[in-house]
Amino acid sequence: MRRRAALVLLSLAVFCAAMAPALRWYAFPRLARIPPNQYQVTVLEAKPATLLDYTTLKARKVDKITIVQTLKGDAEAAKRVERATGRDVVVWDSLSYVAGPDGAMVSKIPERYVFDAHTQEPVHAAGETVDGDPVRREGIEFKWPFLTEKRDYQYFDAQTRTAAPIHYRGTRVFGGLEVYYFEQTVPWTEVPMPKAMPVKGITPEVLAQTGLTRWYTTRRMFWVDPVTGAPVNGEEIHREELRGARALFGQDTVTVFAGHVKMREDSVTEVVDLVRADRLKVLLLVSYLPWSLAGLALLLLALALRLEARSRTRRRGVTPD
Repeated sequence: MRRRAALVLLSLAVFCAAMAPALRWYAFPRLARIPPNQYQVTVLEAKPATLLDYTTLKARKVDKITIVQTLKGDAEAAKRVERATGRDVVVWDSLSYVAGPDGAMVSKIPERYVFDAHTQEPVHAAGETVDGDPVRREGIEFKWPFLTEKRDYQYFDAQTRTAAPIHYRGTRVFGGLEVYYFEQTVPWTEVPMPKAMPVKGITPEVLAQTGLTRWYTTRRMFWVDPVTGAPVNGEEIHREELRGARALFGQDTVTVFAGHVKMREDSVTEVVDLVRADRLKVLLLVSYLPWSLAGLALLLLALALRLEARSRTRRRGVTPD
């Protein structure tokens, strides 16, 4: 009986030892994925801010600018891209809606972002756009990969339609979580006019005829949970200008928007709570379960060897009459 029990324990030990790396290297890439139908709303504010008043054609100080950023997964579009590319993808429709202190629209920029559900690498497919313009993204946007590394990443900037390094600047604690801090500075760059303007009748084409050009710079900061790759906080020190404006505004350069944009406290709390729940699921696959199974395999092996040793000792102690 002892020998039979030892064989059973040995079989269980082999099973646990095989399952430990399988969870980490086989199950994790297939199970840790962004859901195709995810929906998330994040509210950011700049308090105070500088904003162009189109009625007076002058920049003025305002108490607050509100930015509502919506991410909505398009599951049906993801299925179509999967059939065309053979990859498990997510399609996000994003809208960045900027409202002035009176709630009126300042600008709104839609995006369609197609990316790999596990690695977060962009997947190039029809419909990949920023503000209606076709783009070909390089680098990440909105989210870092699962198990984020302490290194620089290429990050896509929707205003310039280009990617540039976002630099790892160290490990910090935010909301009780150990996070990686990343920072990127986009130098002054000429960027396209938004297609949706706050004044009826003013279009990018009309502005182009006046000789106006739009310029932008920002210092972008993210606090990223390294397990899930999700930012738990984000800030931007953001500036936009119209240049070549003397004929219309009486001066060469006019500030369109300037302010330190931060996530609103309730949005930060919501994101941190969501990340806490998701990071446990990832840790179960990459750490808790594999190490527990490895430890259980060693324990079962030790028990099997002990039973086998006792069985052999018992057989040696039995002599024939």
